[in-house]
Amino acid sequence: MIRLQITIIFLVFIMLGCEQDALSLSTTENNVSSRELQSFIQKIKSNLVFVEGGEFLMGDYGVEYGPERLPYDSDKDSKPLHKVELSNFSINKFKITNQEYQLYLSFNGLLLRQDTRDKFAVVSGAPNTPAHLDWFEAEKYCTWLANISEQPFGLPTEAQWEYAARSRGRFLMVATDDGTYKVTDDDITEEWGSGPKGINISTSWDREIFAKEMGWETSTLTSLPVDKFPPNPLGIYSMSDNGFEWVKDWYDPTYYQNSPLKDPQGPSAPVYKDPPSNYKYAKVLRGKDYANPQWGGAVNVHRSYRSPDATMAALSNRGERLVLGDKTARCIVNHPHPIK
Repeated sequence: MIRLQITIIFLVFIMLGCEQDALSLSTTENNVSSRELQSFIQKIKSNLVFVEGGEFLMGDYGVEYGPERLPYDSDKDSKPLHKVELSNFSINKFKITNQEYQLYLSFNGLLLRQDTRDKFAVVSGAPNTPAHLDWFEAEKYCTWLANISEQPFGLPTEAQWEYAARSRGRFLMVATDDGTYKVTDDDITEEWGSGPKGINISTSWDREIFAKEMGWETSTLTSLPVDKFPPNPLGIYSMSDNGFEWVKDWYDPTYYQNSPLKDPQGPSAPVYKDPPSNYKYAKVLRGKDYANPQWGGAVNVHRSYRSPDATMAALSNRGERLVLGDKTARCIVNHPHPIK
């Protein structure tokens, strides 16, 4: 019943404004001072977590190494389990926030996307919740960080993302502080906000409560502050909830069968498209949009994909819709040493 309610709410949310119009071509003046920019760069650098490279087994390790000896993922694209060697890199401990992304927009004289009912502008007003963006916007933002900082920022590869989520490839099911789900034992009643609350990962009730506090009508499809729950053992926050994360790679459901050992980058060219990607070549998304520990999900090995422009087929055959409300990103620095 709860799953059905979530699905209904999701469809309503899509119809009422989660889908956004194209990025406005309007521009504004650059209102970011040199001092603000330098402070911003220093903050971004201070939020980087250095990840020492190494060897790990990438993919669904449940049957061989999980305590239950059962697969963690029913999909075939997370298999086979395969060895990967990664070089050192640093990754932002947080998803890109609204505050950070909007400074980027202001610096470059761009305006925030809008939807027909202004809902996107409302949920984008909370400075410490994730910015919602398509793959192209995420890639441009990380490239901009590289330009202003003179450091090799970019989107993480899929292998880098999973290695970091699993705290350097450990056999951790989810990217929480201990690799498990922890929630309160509150009873589910008809009273508003009454149900299990997250201890180390969000639940539907956490998101409903935050939406109510903010005066939003987004219910269980609400983004939370990027530091709402504890980080994983490596010090990285919300990799298993609070929004899918774009990575660098093109999506190929059979890529793991031929993935190179050293620093895999994904397919060299786009190779896969189908209805979920709106019949456009797909990019990989990792993590989870809205976690719910009651029925699992959000496991570190699961792969998702969508069109890089974040469009999907509209309901009732009315063209296509832009769906950004569940898509986020974070940047990395491909450098062998910690960034100071």
